[in-house]
Amino acid sequence: MTTDTAATIDLSTWSCPLPLADYPEIVMGHGGGGKLGNELVEHLFLPAFRNAALENLGDAAVFDLASGRLAMSTDSFVVQPLFFPGGSIGALAINGTVNDLAVSGAEPKFLSASFILEEGFPLAQLAAIVQEMSAAAKTAGVQIVTGDTKVVERGHGDGVYINTTGVGLLRAGISVGPALAEPGDAILVSGTIGDHGMAIMSVREGLEFESQIRSDCAALNGLIANVLSAAGGAVHTMRDPTRGGLASTLNEIASASNVGIALDERAIPVRPDVRSACELLGLDPVYVANEGKAAFIVAPECADVVLSVLQAHPLGREAARIGTVTTDHPRMLVARTAMGANRVIAIPVGEQLPRIC
Repeated sequence: MTTDTAATIDLSTWSCPLPLADYPEIVMGHGGGGKLGNELVEHLFLPAFRNAALENLGDAAVFDLASGRLAMSTDSFVVQPLFFPGGSIGALAINGTVNDLAVSGAEPKFLSASFILEEGFPLAQLAAIVQEMSAAAKTAGVQIVTGDTKVVERGHGDGVYINTTGVGLLRAGISVGPALAEPGDAILVSGTIGDHGMAIMSVREGLEFESQIRSDCAALNGLIANVLSAAGGAVHTMRDPTRGGLASTLNEIASASNVGIALDERAIPVRPDVRSACELLGLDPVYVANEGKAAFIVAPECADVVLSVLQAHPLGREAARIGTVTTDHPRMLVARTAMGANRVIAIPVGEQLPRIC
C-alpha cells in the first residue's frame, strides 16, 4: 500500500464501541469471528471490494451464470495441533469449505487446495495430511481439481497452512441467508456444541477426562440435503457455527435480519465432558467453535419435520430445537437460563481460543 493510499483511509469514521482505529496493528482477535473481525470486513474489505455477490456476507457468495446459480466459498486453515482427536488440518480444510457451501443452499462440487509449507516440515506429515484430505473429499463427494504450493523459509511459518476454495450448484427453489430470519421462526441445532474447540484445547492443555473429547469435524452436505428435500423453502437460514461458536453465528443472524433471538439455554445440547472442560477453562460453550454442526432457522410449522430429519441422520442424532426468532430485543441474542433468568449473549470481541481452525 502506498503512502498516498494509506492517507485516504479515514479511521475516524469507523464504528464504536471497539473501532479498528483503536488497533493500528493486526491482533489475534481480528481473525476470531467476533467484533474485531466484523469491523475489519465492514470497514476495510467490504468498501474496497464491494459488489452484489459480496454484500450478503454469508458463508458463500451466490451468483448467477448463464448455466445456472453457483455458490463459491474460500477458507484458510491454521489450526494447531495439526492432528487432533477426531480430525486433522487436512480433514478440516475439506469439511470446512464443503459445509460453507452446503449451508448456503448449494451442492458442493469442486475444490481447490493451496498449501503454504515451512522449510523443514516433515514430508511424512504432509503425506498424512494429504491422505486425510483425499479421504474427506471422497466422503463428501467432492473433487479437488486445482491447487498451489508455496514454501517459506524456516521460522517464517508454522509447519503448514492450507487454503481451500469450493464451488457448488445452488438447488432450485432454495434461498437462504443471514438476513432472511423471520419472527416466529424456530431455531434448531444439529447436535452438541463446543466439541471441536474443546478437542483442540484438551490436547493443547494436556487435559484428561474419563472419555477423550473428540472434534465433530465432518461434512454436512448430506444431512443438509435431506433437510432441504424435506422442508425446502421453509428453511430460511442455515449457518455452521465455527469461529466464535453458536453465539457469534446467532448474533450475526439477529443483526442481519434485524430480529431478536431467544434461546432456551437448557435445550442447547452440550456433552458432559465438553461442559466440564469449559468450566475448567472458564469458557462458555456457546462461544466455542464447532466444525460439524449446523444451525437452522425454519418456519415454525416445519420445525418438527426438520428436527425429525436431522435426528434420523447419523450426524444429527442429538439435534435439538433451542429457541425462537422474535420481534423483542431486535439485533440481540438473549438466553433463558436454568434459573429462570434472562442473560444477553453478546458477540465476542475476538476468539477465546485462537488457532482452532
